[in-house]
Amino acid sequence: MDTQNPSAPPRAQSRIAGKNHYTGAHPHARPGGVIHDNTRHTTRFTVIGNHLAQHSALSGLAIGLAVYIQSLPTGARVDIKTLAARFPEGPTRIAAALRELETHGSLRRSRERTPGGRIVTRTISCNQPGHHATAAGTPRNPAVRPAAPGRRPPRKLLPTVPQPAYPSPTLLRTATELLAGLRRHDPRLLLSTTDAEHLAPGVAAWLERDLTPNAVQRALTVDLPPEGLRRPAALLAHRLAAQLPPPPPFRVPVSPSALRHPLQNCEGCDRAFRSPMAGRCRDCRSDLTESA
Repeated sequence: MDTQNPSAPPRAQSRIAGKNHYTGAHPHARPGGVIHDNTRHTTRFTVIGNHLAQHSALSGLAIGLAVYIQSLPTGARVDIKTLAARFPEGPTRIAAALRELETHGSLRRSRERTPGGRIVTRTISCNQPGHHATAAGTPRNPAVRPAAPGRRPPRKLLPTVPQPAYPSPTLLRTATELLAGLRRHDPRLLLSTTDAEHLAPGVAAWLERDLTPNAVQRALTVDLPPEGLRRPAALLAHRLAAQLPPPPPFRVPVSPSALRHPLQNCEGCDRAFRSPMAGRCRDCRSDLTESA
């Protein structure tokens, strides 16, 4: 951050050679250009390098913001909203200027997790871009663990869900459509494709137990916690496993092809055949047709 020097000696020191300081000469002694009328600062000052003040690629607003940020004490807020309230340029231009400073290394931002689980953004002002060592006198908060830049912490696996006995494509498609529609009942239940693929067999297992899609949807969305859901897919997986209803009473599936008619004695050949009514077997009926 900034380098404050409130204890600098008040006595004047010799001029640095090569600086264009005001020497009391007549303004017309030089053919144009700036003339410095400098007085040495003894309190409330910040040292700014020429690599920033004369940066050839940064905009004037970006340079000004960098100078302002370096002059602030450690811990001061430098988010876009705070800076927009301080300066007249507005949040859009300030956000663009901050991105310039990040691109050229004058600002670094990192996302860190607090012990309470909150994610906070830390902004680091670099008075010499490229030197990433922690500046002396800039204490780090030992209670805050920095997140590894460019790497996401590995996500925990979702809880296992029940599996259907007969995972037909139609059943799994219905389950996936049900999961995709949960966000219409609660926007917090927006699921990724990967999460929906993991949860679909669990929903299919419920549908397989003679529950309607509406009944499954109510079971998954009723009594959700009022606070934010950090990982809705994990909550849904837990409910699918913990609240799985019992299977329906066992029933033998009956289809028209599986019906068995009683045995009848053919009136033509006296052979037994199955038919809902007495009469002739197929062969005898064929013979009658051919003779006719």
